[in-house]
Amino acid sequence: MKKRRFKKRGKFFVYILLCADGTYYTGYTNSLERRISQHNTGKGGAKYTKWKKGGVLAWSKEYCYFKPAFLMEKRIKTLTRKQKESLVKGMRLNDVLKKADK
Repeated sequence: MKKRRFKKRGKFFVYILLCADGTYYTGYTNSLERRISQHNTGKGGAKYTKWKKGGVLAWSKEYCYFKPAFLMEKRIKTLTRKQKESLVKGMRLNDVLKKADK
């Protein structure tokens, strides 16, 4: 079996998925279309979205390197539902994070 090399630079995305039951799922990936498809088909998606029957892309941000995307995913996962809703409704990411830090 051939071992895949992990890419550290290229396109990486942090995203928020609005699940069918109205909850939010946050993740990161290097292929947004593939990952959303995995969530919706249940093949390779997260356990959380398998139970929620997939969802639609509500928000995403592109990064050039893996580490900032990974760290931002962790940071967004600490936000409250209300803060994630602000992000989805179009509020700038930096503004949401500043309010969260207060």
